[in-house]
Amino acid sequence: MKLFLWPLLIALMISCASEKPKGKTEAEVLYKEAKQLMEDERYILATEKLNQLKNQYPYSYYATPAELMQADILYLQENYVEAAAAYLLFRDFHPKHERLPYVVFRIAESYFKQLPDTDDRDLAAAHEAIKYYQEIITKFDNSKYLKDAKKKINICKKRIRNYEQYVADFYFKTEQFSAARWRYLDILDNFNKSDLRSHSMQRIVLSTYHLNEYKTCIEYAEKYTHELDKEDKKVVDKYKKYCDNELN
Repeated sequence: MKLFLWPLLIALMISCASEKPKGKTEAEVLYKEAKQLMEDERYILATEKLNQLKNQYPYSYYATPAELMQADILYLQENYVEAAAAYLLFRDFHPKHERLPYVVFRIAESYFKQLPDTDDRDLAAAHEAIKYYQEIITKFDNSKYLKDAKKKINICKKRIRNYEQYVADFYFKTEQFSAARWRYLDILDNFNKSDLRSHSMQRIVLSTYHLNEYKTCIEYAEKYTHELDKEDKKVVDKYKKYCDNELN
């Protein structure tokens, strides 16, 4: 008897698992099928259902949420470049959609997920992430994503700061003093509250000295003297004397 029941139970389980969701229209059924497949992490099949929905019922109520679900699937598949593009397209075509805060946050997250593991590589994605996290703060200040957006902005800014220091220090160490000075000056312009200020000021003075611009070196040293920390001030004062000696 038990042997007879097992095939029936298996058949019943398969039938229940493959039972199509119900809906008033075929478009609704396709959408629900795609959602179920996405939740089961069967992303390729879910995408096929969404494509079928969009091709056969382009003016259906479910065509718009299907676009958003396709972007979500790309994100869940960790295809963050494609996901960002899909969310941006949705945002541009549906600027008043009720889920726009979610869409903008996902755009930012898609760029955030593209950040490299180390700070010595290009961080263009960090700048893009900040732009869309900032949009959450300025346009959707009551959004549930606000706290996370602020946190991620701080992370991105720290990564960018580290990258800028890496590049400036690289130029300085390789004795490309003109490029180094430009980078350090840029750090002062863009990171006003950064702990890099004293380091950058010291390196600006040293770079200028190595460029044999002794008068300018003295001007920088005098300009920065009150902002330097103790150790950097010692170095700058020493090079200011070197410049004085060169001019006299």
